[in-house]
Amino acid sequence: MLLPLAKLSCPAYQCFHALKIKKDYLPLCATRWSSTSVVPRITTHYTVCPRDKDKRWEGVNMERFAEEADVVIVGAGPAGLSAAIRLKQLATKQEKDIRVCLVEKAAQIGAHTLSGACLDPCGFEELFPDWKEKGAPLNTPVTEDRFGILTEKYRIPVPILPGLPMNNHGNYIVRLGHLVSWMGEQAESLGVEVYPGYAAAEVLFHEDGSVKGVATNDVGIQKDGAPKTTFERGLELHAKVTIFAEGCHGHLAKQLYKKFDLRANCEPQTYGIGLKEVGLDYQNPYLSPFREFQRWKHHPSIQPTLEGGKRIAYGARALNEGGLQSIPKLTFPGGLLIGCSPGFMNVPKIKGTHTAMKSGILAAESIFNQLTSENLQSKTTGLHVTEYEDNLKKSWVWKELYTVRNIRPSCHGILGVYGGMIYTGIFYWIFRGMEPWTLKHKGSDSDQLKPAKDCTPIEYPKPDGQISFDLLSSVALSGTNHEHDQPAHLTLKDDSIPVNRNLSIYDGPEQRFCPAGVYEFVPLEQGDGFRLQINAQNCVHCKTCDIKDPSQNINWVVPEGGGGPAYNGM
Repeated sequence: MLLPLAKLSCPAYQCFHALKIKKDYLPLCATRWSSTSVVPRITTHYTVCPRDKDKRWEGVNMERFAEEADVVIVGAGPAGLSAAIRLKQLATKQEKDIRVCLVEKAAQIGAHTLSGACLDPCGFEELFPDWKEKGAPLNTPVTEDRFGILTEKYRIPVPILPGLPMNNHGNYIVRLGHLVSWMGEQAESLGVEVYPGYAAAEVLFHEDGSVKGVATNDVGIQKDGAPKTTFERGLELHAKVTIFAEGCHGHLAKQLYKKFDLRANCEPQTYGIGLKEVGLDYQNPYLSPFREFQRWKHHPSIQPTLEGGKRIAYGARALNEGGLQSIPKLTFPGGLLIGCSPGFMNVPKIKGTHTAMKSGILAAESIFNQLTSENLQSKTTGLHVTEYEDNLKKSWVWKELYTVRNIRPSCHGILGVYGGMIYTGIFYWIFRGMEPWTLKHKGSDSDQLKPAKDCTPIEYPKPDGQISFDLLSSVALSGTNHEHDQPAHLTLKDDSIPVNRNLSIYDGPEQRFCPAGVYEFVPLEQGDGFRLQINAQNCVHCKTCDIKDPSQNINWVVPEGGGGPAYNGM
């Protein structure tokens, strides 16, 4: 039985069907939880502790209702919304009936969007040529650029010559969350079914292996992994094509990389964390990106700008820095990747919103052509839209990323960032990136940390409460909130690794690389030693832990929909 999702007048997680839950589910699940191991149990999420081995789940109705759409989009960021809007624009223009459903894990559209966005409007203008008449929130054009190299106490000014990627003439300073919220309103007015508060937790597949759609996450599960009396199964959303627009390091995209071997012919992705951009390829495990940011604000050339100001918000998000070399295969039977999920950020330009939007537009146009083709032939049940990747490689997005492909890896040489600037001046400004070689990255960010014994601890100054601040009071300003009584969505493949490997070799880097205070090593309640404590309710969904963990033991999965930060136009 299928119910039109748009006609459900209930809250985001109202039960879609009756549940029959037995009351005799007290015994703990067998092997993992009855172990005599001294390792404290941390992970209770069903992706690590299967329910079919847990007696507490016996008799629970696990049936899921399903909805059918033409296109399902995961993620209501700039890319996902651009794809949805373009699909409905084309459908309206050609008088076609195409059902487009878009799910977003944030409680409100734009609430998880974080960017210090200086927006290149080229992609946005393709979508909305009349954006000024429509009242889009692009209100602050860039009037001046200043670029410099900071030494310990001084700033060395660097001229921004015409044609360099850092030149922001014609761009706008925007609050990207507000722009995304506005785009959500435009999408709904065109007939896109937008569902905030629904976290896509699982990729569904047809029997032939092609993507069938996604399932939203179950709700009503206790912290220890047992079902509550309010347990509700997630909803299945089936589609001819599913677009994955989860943003940087999406947890469903990670599964698709493995399922379809999408990263077989590309470099490892590299990342930064956007507090102010701190590269996640650093080597010293004692480094704290958050505290580096606080120290940076006290630089003599920065502090005067901030003095007298008031801290009003805080957030953090990982961003792709791999560039062209790190883009995976973008299409597979039944689905495709757009936006910051595969990673179209122009690193020296420090911009990816315009390319994300264009990728969404191209994906929509390619999908629309297949859905409306009178001679459509597909080898799989889920449509394989190979045209999208071909069109992207013919577009200005690919040309732009190609010309700057060597700037980021050029900083890994013996001269570091100075070598990168010299390289940029010669091969980009003069030759416009047409050198006949492509430099490689130095590997995955998770492989870069050195053992703590080989590094010097970093002494950071105490925050002054005026310019620099402590971590927890900052996280409080992110509006982050999760249902406390649910399994931690920061899952561990092996609960013993944080202490036995990360703490013993790297002095527990997770307690420093997380910008939200999620990870703490606390003394054992009995005996000597430490255990890892995960404060999942603090998580701002930045994905840094999943990226930087040297053991690759942390797997970030979605919490209950609606949880996470509540950014107001960040």
